[in-house]
Order: sequence, then structure tokens, then C-alpha cells
Amino acid sequence: MSGRSVINFTQCYKWDNFKFIDLFAGIGGIRLGFEHVGGRCVFSSEWDEQAAKTYEANFGERPHGDITKIASGDIPDFDMLLGGFPCQPFSIIGGKAGFGHETQGTLFFEIERILKDKRPKAFMLENVRNLTAHDGGKTFQTIENHLKALGYNVYSKVLNALDFGVPQKRERIIICGFRDNVDFIFPTPVPECERLSLSDVLENENEVSVSLWVRDKIKQSRTTRMKTVLERPYITHENVGGSITPHHFSCALRAGASANYILINNERRPSEREMLRLQGFPDTFKVVVPYSGIKKQTGNSVAVPVIKAVAEEMITALKKHERENTNNGR
Repeated sequence: MSGRSVINFTQCYKWDNFKFIDLFAGIGGIRLGFEHVGGRCVFSSEWDEQAAKTYEANFGERPHGDITKIASGDIPDFDMLLGGFPCQPFSIIGGKAGFGHETQGTLFFEIERILKDKRPKAFMLENVRNLTAHDGGKTFQTIENHLKALGYNVYSKVLNALDFGVPQKRERIIICGFRDNVDFIFPTPVPECERLSLSDVLENENEVSVSLWVRDKIKQSRTTRMKTVLERPYITHENVGGSITPHHFSCALRAGASANYILINNERRPSEREMLRLQGFPDTFKVVVPYSGIKKQTGNSVAVPVIKAVAEEMITALKKHERENTNNGR
């Protein structure tokens, strides 16, 4: 046997047990996705008190508050930054000066600040699809330019929750970045046979609160305006023009939508558990706020299966890069 050392590729590497921070954490959908691949959360931040209450009930820790008031030095060291940063600031700025002051004044600046100060190996950010089109694409280009200027290789793609196993059409831009030259590809859609149907996520109607059933007048109005007849169960939503469209999946859950934005079979609003299931949260996830609260929280959250799929590809790519560097003696 030669004197050369043999590398055991079954040994543990950093990315078998990595640390991440969860910014703009909401109720923890992104956290669930990255815990799924072995990550450990060492810091979280969420300013909304009701969302923080749900987060604490499910993860056993109260997120820190307003990230703009937290110094980078007060954040523990970590390997990956995660954040579903709010999109509203971009709309406000777009109506005034665009990105005249670059990222200053937006919550993206807080991400940029922490990335610059802490220099993690990787990050993943999530936002609404329309971010890519805001201000003729200039907003998104500015974000990408600032991330690249920090020394990160940046990848971005719009992913739809429908393609990853939940019956909800929810398109979101995912932005992944790596300090090293990591060979990363976004996940591909899961096979049709592995996707949940609407029937899979709906509760037994006998167990749904009577408060969620709409008045006959609303039901009749919706049914009359529905131009397509579909086999039950289906979900309808009313667009800005008043048209009623039925599908065997939900449109994107929205935090600020009207109470009857989406109706199941034109008869009732979705229950708390059904909204969580549409976002891919497990049934063990605790509901500790009123209906209006969980409606807002699920509307602001992420589709967990999408995040899991992205997390799996990121960790696969990072582990491959780590093994190659180890093999090359770096």
C-alpha cells in the first residue's frame, strides 16, 4: 500500500452541517426548506409581531426585530444568507425616483450590507416575479449588479409552485449567489405523478368552520359569471374586470386580498390548514393566530416545496465544489 493518503468521500464536509440566517423570515417557509437539507438557523429577523408569534410557536425562538436596527456585528457568523425580502419598497421608489439612490432606502440594502460585512459563501433570495419587470427591468438589473459587485456569481430564475408539487400557481423569482465558482443549476419540475391535487389539500367539508361559507348571494353571483364548468373540486378567483375563472388549482395566495378573493367551489373560503397546505407547509405546523392573521401570513410566505428543491440543488452544487477542491488539495 502506497504512502499516499486516501480521501474518504463519505466524511462530513461543511455543507453537511451548515449555518444560515433567516432574514425577513415571515413564518419560516424558507427556513423549512433549508433545514430539510441539513442547515441550522443561527439567527432570524422578522418585524411583524403576528408573524413572529407564529414563527416562535413553530421553531421555538422569537425572531429578532427590525433588521435595519441590527448591526452586522451582532449577527453570528454563518455560511448562507436567506431572505424573502419585501417587494413593496421597489413599488414606492418606482413611483418616485426609481433607483436614483441605488439600493439605499430599500430593504434590499440591508441584505447587501450584511453580505458585504459578513461575506457568507452563498445566499438565496426570493421575491415576486414582477420584480424582474419593474422600471423596465432596471430595478432587477441594479440588484444583480450590486450582488455581483460584492464578488458573487449570481443565478436567477422564475419558478412556479405548480411545477413543484402544490396546487397553487405562484411564480416567484429566485436569486442564488456563490462566492466561489460553483456549478449551479436550478431544479427541474417534479413529475406530474408526484404533485398534489386540489383534492389532496382540501379538508373534509364537515370539519370546516361554518364562518368560512359565503352567503347564497355571493355563491350565485360567482356561479353565474363563471364561463367554464369544471368538475369539483375547483377554486375560483375574481379578477379586476369581474371575470370569474375556475381552475383545479389556486391562484397565488395574497396577503392583502379581499375575504372572498378565492372560493372553493364558489361556496367557501379556504381554511387555515388548506392555505398552509397550498404553500406546502406540513400539517404539524401550528396555527396560533386568528384566520385573518394566517391568511396574511400564508399570502406573504413562500411555497415550501420550491424552496426545498432550490436548497437541494444549492447544497448538491456546494458539496460537489467542496469535494473537488479537497481532491485538488485546496
